[in-house]
Amino acid sequence: MKGLDPALERFMYYVYVLKMVNGQVYIGFTPDLKGRIQKHKSGKVLTTKKYLPVHLLYYESYLSKDDALKREKMIKRYGSTWSHLLRRISKSLKS
Repeated sequence: MKGLDPALERFMYYVYVLKMVNGQVYIGFTPDLKGRIQKHKSGKVLTTKKYLPVHLLYYESYLSKDDALKREKMIKRYGSTWSHLLRRISKSLKS
């Protein structure tokens, strides 16, 4: 996204949180954050296309693909990890 060195961006992996129009959130992983968000917004992602528009609430970037996948799984599987993240982004969820 903005401010990231383009040379470094090619080697990053992202875990992201989208807010869908129905108020629910979607958690995902991608090596191309800009492209993936564009696919969500244009209705090309089956999971979110019924809930447009979607808005990017939060993302984390990792140099390691394994670290990013591990983090995505932790957020999705462990309630305490998700609860902690919710507290961090609670004001963003309300907007």
